[in-house]
Amino acid sequence: MEIRYNLNDIQNVANQIIKNAKHNVLLFYGEMGVGKTTLIREIVKALGSNDDVSSPTFSIVNEYQIDDGVLYHFDLYRVKDLDEAYNFGIEDYLNSDAWILIEWPELIEPILDKNIEHIEIKLLDNKTRKLVVKQRV
Repeated sequence: MEIRYNLNDIQNVANQIIKNAKHNVLLFYGEMGVGKTTLIREIVKALGSNDDVSSPTFSIVNEYQIDDGVLYHFDLYRVKDLDEAYNFGIEDYLNSDAWILIEWPELIEPILDKNIEHIEIKLLDNKTRKLVVKQRV
């Protein structure tokens, strides 16, 4: 799936991602400032959370209550190595039935199951983004 969008379309984009997701683990790729957290905020909202969504840059993971249970939002930008990810229990999260949304997932790719959604966001101009969603099976 490929979508071009701007901020006015983001709620619709979030709904499309949820509707078309075949897996509960969504990996978000893109340069700093491209809008990963902004899109995740809309996805969390679309899944029924009223929580204030922010980037877990320093906490590494934020937990949100959604209609069907819980969602975990990770930002692995500051995680130094795979051992650090193991130490905070990344495997337990990944093996849960919860929605898992991960920014900067490159570090943990070696331990990921094949059943994930790979979401890449690219900035086309000041207002327009291109989103490409691929399922890794």
